[in-house]
Amino acid sequence: MKHVVTAAFIALALPATAQEKLSVALDWTPNTNHVGLYVAQSKGWFEDAGLDVDILPYTDTSSGTLVAAGVAEFGILSAVGFHTQRATGADMTAVMAVVQHETGRLVFNGDREDIQRPADLDGMIYAGFGSAWEDALISTIIRNDGGTGAFDTVTLGTSAYEALANGSVDFTLEVSTWEGVNSVLLDRPQRAFRYADYGVPDQHTTFLGGNGTWLTENPETATAFVQAAQRGYAFAASNPEEAADILIAETAGMLTNPELVRASMEALVDGGYLQDAGEPVGLIDDGKIADITQFLFEAGIMRGADGEVLDAMPDVAEWYTNEYLTLK
Repeated sequence: MKHVVTAAFIALALPATAQEKLSVALDWTPNTNHVGLYVAQSKGWFEDAGLDVDILPYTDTSSGTLVAAGVAEFGILSAVGFHTQRATGADMTAVMAVVQHETGRLVFNGDREDIQRPADLDGMIYAGFGSAWEDALISTIIRNDGGTGAFDTVTLGTSAYEALANGSVDFTLEVSTWEGVNSVLLDRPQRAFRYADYGVPDQHTTFLGGNGTWLTENPETATAFVQAAQRGYAFAASNPEEAADILIAETAGMLTNPELVRASMEALVDGGYLQDAGEPVGLIDDGKIADITQFLFEAGIMRGADGEVLDAMPDVAEWYTNEYLTLK
């Protein structure tokens, strides 16, 4: 069931004299998860809403930290990062689901005949990214297939994909709509295990979130921004090729592989990631939030402000809202 806050539609356009300045921080270098922001910017929809929006480039400081500190009013947030930071009391609220379903998957080279099921991964080498989520995720997948969940980890970051391709590691995790698409373009056949097939809850892997205090103090401006961004993502869902071209143009050379951008947009739309049938783009689902929070809590990943593992399931009702979206 979706968590919908009933509210009268608030028009996108604020008075032309307002030109409210605000910023939105990216969670990574520009990619198709950010497409709606760049579409809204290019189409003039932020400007039409009376907003002067600065899309901040990715830095070593996470987008969640920038939002919680009030450096940026909004940010693109990874779901696990959002949950773990929010558990510590970070001042941010998810206001839109960028994707409706889990885009991650566990992958290995397609010619590995010795890997037929997750239990086969016991004792193998995983190329990782250094988060507690990875261990909980992979262990759950292996154990739910009858294995022990024991594997070796080498932390490689984005070098994991080259290491996988050259056979120096056995498996890794990837975003199917980006690295997965790129593996096809590079002619690197892969096979994969979907998390949800082995007991890991489906989730919105990426959110648009805002600083909680700022949202409370600026509801009309917040609504204008979120609805303009939502309009950008809705356009992308209906016009993936044009949206890809806009993203490439607006990022001024930062995306050097247009073929990857276009193929990624196709994967997002064809896979139903940007929008569930019959529902508005961006809607946050109660069940997904509850299920993944329960998983993270039981895995001991979420810690409080004191740094200690939470000993009680947090109340997530105030962590997210659909009230700024256009719901029709």
